Amino acid sequence: MKPFLLLATRAQDLAADGEHRAVLHYGGLDADELHRVRLEREPMPPLALDDYSGIIVGGGPFNASDPADDKSAEQRRVEEEFAALLDEVVDRDFPFLGMCYGVGTLGAHEGAVVDRTYGERVGPVTIELTPEGLVDPLLAGVPPRFDALVGHKEAVRELPADAVRLASSADCPVQMFRVRNNLYATQFHPELDHAGVRERIDIYRDFGYFAPAEYEETVAWATSREIVHPHRILRAFVERYAVPTA
Repeated sequence: MKPFLLLATRAQDLAADGEHRAVLHYGGLDADELHRVRLEREPMPPLALDDYSGIIVGGGPFNASDPADDKSAEQRRVEEEFAALLDEVVDRDFPFLGMCYGVGTLGAHEGAVVDRTYGERVGPVTIELTPEGLVDPLLAGVPPRFDALVGHKEAVRELPADAVRLASSADCPVQMFRVRNNLYATQFHPELDHAGVRERIDIYRDFGYFAPAEYEETVAWATSREIVHPHRILRAFVERYAVPTA
């Protein structure tokens, strides 16, 4: 099949490689079926969308809602590159799954209000599907309520008119949305499991997601619930959009 494209922005090798392994594992992909570009290291190369089955965007420490003067040169470049890519992706309704940072990229591109109103602590939350989410093909077989892992400083406060809200949580009204038919973004992490979240807690201990003194408490809370159903979304995306090679 044509490979999927993983666009990553994690500067720490351990975090970037862990995310890559998780997408391979829970997406059911072989190594040659996932082409990774680490945008924090290199400019986005010329991309021919027809070479790929779909695009997956990983998470990372960039916040779309930060003041422009507070953003690094790398972040400003990445945002400009995403905006240009999404012009074509949205126009073509090309398969896209943005995980966490996907909310800031796809949401911002489409005119969503993204700010720090609905940030959530690192750990599990209960996700509830909306009526539209219950009938969305990517969520077929996912229960109406399930636990997922989150940890974010910003979120969508207001969706644009062309987006469909698919899921929410008690403290974050937009946990998943769709644009057109094939473009998806989740605030929660479909790729994360207990081992993955513990690794990220260690890596991002001093990035402001929690107070360093709350490290032990954060680890205990983050691993306190079984996480099963979010992974099915990543696998469903791969199965639905995989394009056989000629």
